[in-house]
Amino acid sequence: MLDNQTQARLLQVYPMLRGLPSVRLEDLQLNATAMQAPSGTVMFDENQPCQGFPLLLSGSIRVVKASANGRELQLYRVGPGESCILTSSCLLGHAQYHARGVVEQDVELVALSPAAFRTLLSQCEPFRNYIFSLFSERLTDLMQLVSAVAFQKLDQRLAALLLSKASPIHITHQGLADELGSVREIVSRLLKNFAEQGWVRLGREQIEIVDPPALAKFSGL
Repeated sequence: MLDNQTQARLLQVYPMLRGLPSVRLEDLQLNATAMQAPSGTVMFDENQPCQGFPLLLSGSIRVVKASANGRELQLYRVGPGESCILTSSCLLGHAQYHARGVVEQDVELVALSPAAFRTLLSQCEPFRNYIFSLFSERLTDLMQLVSAVAFQKLDQRLAALLLSKASPIHITHQGLADELGSVREIVSRLLKNFAEQGWVRLGREQIEIVDPPALAKFSGL
C-alpha cells in the first residue's frame, strides 16, 4: 500500500495517472508497493516470472542481454517517468523474462501488481496510450541497436556512443564495454586510438570529446 506522499510523487512523475477516477486511484494505492534498491541489485533475470510492473520515481535500471560467457549487451535503460517494455511484454503474454534488469543508480520505485497493471491497461486510456507509445519508441531503438551490431564495426559504435553523451563523460572503460557488449581491453585500445587521433582526451574515469565532427564522420552519423 502506498502512503499519500509516495502517491503524490507517482502522479507527478507519471502524469497520465492523474485522470484516474478516485475509485481507481484507491485501487492503485492498495495494489502497489513502494520499493528501494541500491546500485547493482538484479531486479529481474532471464527465465524468471514477472512479479510486478515498476514505475521509477528516481534512479535508473539497465536492461541487458547476457551471453553464456558472461558478456552483456545493453538493450535500453529505464528512468523516472519511463517503463520497462520487457516487463510489459511478459505481463501481457504471461511469459518469463528474456533479459536481465540491473539497478544502475539507486532506485525508488512503485511496483504495481500484475492485476493492477492489467486493470490500468484495460480501463485507463492515457496509461494504455503511454505503454504502447513507449513500445513503439523502444522498438525503434532496438532496431537501431540490431542494425549497429550487425552492420557497424565496434569502433564506429564506440564513436557514436561517445557522441550520444554529454562531454566530459564520466564513465569507466568497463562501463562503455558493458554498453557495447564488448570487453574492456578492446574498448581501451580503441579509446587510445581516438586519443592519438586527437578526437578525445582521456582522464581517470573521464573522457572529454575534443573533435565531435571527426567522431561523427568516423561513426557515419
